[in-house]
Amino acid sequence: MADIVDTRTDAAAALERACEALSRGVPVAIPTETVYGLAADATDPLAITRIYEMKGRPRFNPLICHMADLAMAEKHAVFDPLSRALAQAFWPGPLTLIVPIRPESAIHPLARAGLDTVGIRVPAGFASRLLTAFGRPLAAPSANTSGRISPTTARHVADDFGDRLELVLDGGPAAVGLESTILKVEGDAIRLLRPGGLDVSEIERVTGRRVQRNEKAGAAIEAPGMLASHYAPVAPVRLDASDVKPGEVLIRFGGAPLPGEDAAALVLDLSPAGNLAEAAANLFGYMKRADATGAGSIAFSPIPETGLGEAINDRLQRAAAPRG
Repeated sequence: MADIVDTRTDAAAALERACEALSRGVPVAIPTETVYGLAADATDPLAITRIYEMKGRPRFNPLICHMADLAMAEKHAVFDPLSRALAQAFWPGPLTLIVPIRPESAIHPLARAGLDTVGIRVPAGFASRLLTAFGRPLAAPSANTSGRISPTTARHVADDFGDRLELVLDGGPAAVGLESTILKVEGDAIRLLRPGGLDVSEIERVTGRRVQRNEKAGAAIEAPGMLASHYAPVAPVRLDASDVKPGEVLIRFGGAPLPGEDAAALVLDLSPAGNLAEAAANLFGYMKRADATGAGSIAFSPIPETGLGEAINDRLQRAAAPRG
């Protein structure tokens, strides 16, 4: 089993051990405000290969590269004025920007899946301190087996990877609980590649521009989280449930009971008060609790599409998609 070091009570040791492991090309699980990440040196092809192998992740699916700040990011990528304005408004935070890679960047093509663009995020909290101490970008997808539920606690990570992982940094439960929102600027347009922990309406309010959605099914993979089947528990997922089948787990929203829930294996409510931020923070943890029951299926009651509900529903639709 991986060693777990608490960043809240032993930050100095966590930084020292993480930097030492990363320098050896060993992936380390790190806390961020979105979900826990499996981090490795983004300039080291062997370290990046270890991420793909540990996760069982297809190599055409690029990795987000995390930076200490915008200054570090601009050493590796070209920011047009609108992308820079978005970075200045929302970094550090749950926003990833897809921007052109600089020819001189040391970020290895494996991290970018060979694309001429790179997804960049500046995280908040302890991850920022680690990036500053390490001094190089970290490629850090979610710290889970590929396609499965993203981890929001250190224990989720340790349970998934076991002794395949050397070190887990424990920063407590992830505050946001959903992966970052991914945007790509094209001319004067802002395109949404993945809804996430930053509400699109907030982006539109700050920029005064309407964010365009991907309308084309089966679009080319330009960023993480675009695979049709993703974020999935072992049990099949049933969406927009209006009742509960005997033995199912029900995950509901807003405190409203559903017919048949008395016979459910477990009933969880993402937010009895109907708060979408609370629901987002609870989503992956509740999916893991539901899966741990061994129930034959997991039913979700409807969740509004407004605000963070767009990102929550995106994750649920991918979790419920047919699996290859």
